[in-house]
Amino acid sequence: MAVFEGTEMQEVRTENNQALECLPELCARYPLERGIVATVVDLGEPLLATLKALPFPLLWLSGQTPLPITNLYETPETLGMDRLAAVVGANAHAPGRDILVIDAGTCVTYEFIDAEGRYHGGNISPGMQMRFKALHQFTARLPLVEPEGRQLSMGRDTDTAIRAGVLKGMEYEIAGYIMSMKHKYPQLLAFLTGGDGFSFDSSVKSIIFADRFLVLKGLNRILNYNNGRI
Repeated sequence: MAVFEGTEMQEVRTENNQALECLPELCARYPLERGIVATVVDLGEPLLATLKALPFPLLWLSGQTPLPITNLYETPETLGMDRLAAVVGANAHAPGRDILVIDAGTCVTYEFIDAEGRYHGGNISPGMQMRFKALHQFTARLPLVEPEGRQLSMGRDTDTAIRAGVLKGMEYEIAGYIMSMKHKYPQLLAFLTGGDGFSFDSSVKSIIFADRFLVLKGLNRILNYNNGRI
């Protein structure tokens, strides 16, 4: 959750399990006029009741919500709202540019929006924790390895082999997407957001903008764009 004044973020809360506790406090501290809700999971009844009781109108982001970009996704009703908001946030940061948005969370998503503000769609790949868990759950003997620990370019035991395979594999995957897209769009900008951090070599790092709150900024832009419609 985040509180914005215009386009400026005033406060952000990232503790999902404290959402209910945070809402009354934020309402008391800020003269909130409107809000936007985006989720990729079903909300429980207590949270739904709390949201409905808020003393200002809410916009529930969906595939039918008017947007400040052109959405070319063929099935907008199946598009994750976090993916859409990240694209809107990146476009606001760099209008008139071809942009690849990489969101590294539960999944790694790759979204492309062109310089004309047209969102073409994207790809979905397993996230870091999902890769570690899959190696453990779908094999007989491989252990569940934590991402923190000794990191080698080539593993010298099972733990370091899995850790290097997952982390280096993700690094090369992300770098490959960026380089492939830059061949087609030479002026491409790449935005990295999400909860999982990565280290890149200098050539890749030079074309990446990291913004942990890209989704929240995109949601705020969509809300401002719909001012007067809720």
